[in-house]
Amino acid sequence: MAAQRFVDLLNEQIGHEYAAHHQYVAIAVYYDDLTMPQMASLFYQQALEERDHAMMMVQYLLDTDSKVAIPGVDAPINDFADVVEPVRLALAQERRVSEQINALTAVAREEHDFASDQFMQWFIKEQVEEISSMSDLLTVVERNRDDIENIEEYVLRESRDEAADASAPPIAGA
Repeated sequence: MAAQRFVDLLNEQIGHEYAAHHQYVAIAVYYDDLTMPQMASLFYQQALEERDHAMMMVQYLLDTDSKVAIPGVDAPINDFADVVEPVRLALAQERRVSEQINALTAVAREEHDFASDQFMQWFIKEQVEEISSMSDLLTVVERNRDDIENIEEYVLRESRDEAADASAPPIAGA
């Protein structure tokens, strides 16, 4: 069984992941409304990834015979001043999630909960990738804020159908 402090924080993190999911859906809808299908698709995909992260955490708790408590989430931001603001918000969100993941890992280590520490390693790697790609996207969007077509071309060019990560934790219900 996982350390109780870790379990409590992981249940909170499930809520953070669902909040990120909702925020990414709101961002995708914003870009969809602007007829920016590449940006919309990117953020719909990001939303699904956040949902999957929450379900990986749910599965881990189930696997360790820990109590799962799905928290509620606040409403996402739906209105944005320009095409840059949602990406800036997404990058800030990814940085905040990285801090939360690092804090979870620290608690696992403090509690000598080695299984939970190992579980968190995949999320640490994932956050490095998320911050890097969102930071690059922010640079492109800021530089091309008045040229939506260039933004769309960049996203299309950079989007790759990546194979599923075999090292990823199992997703509950998948």
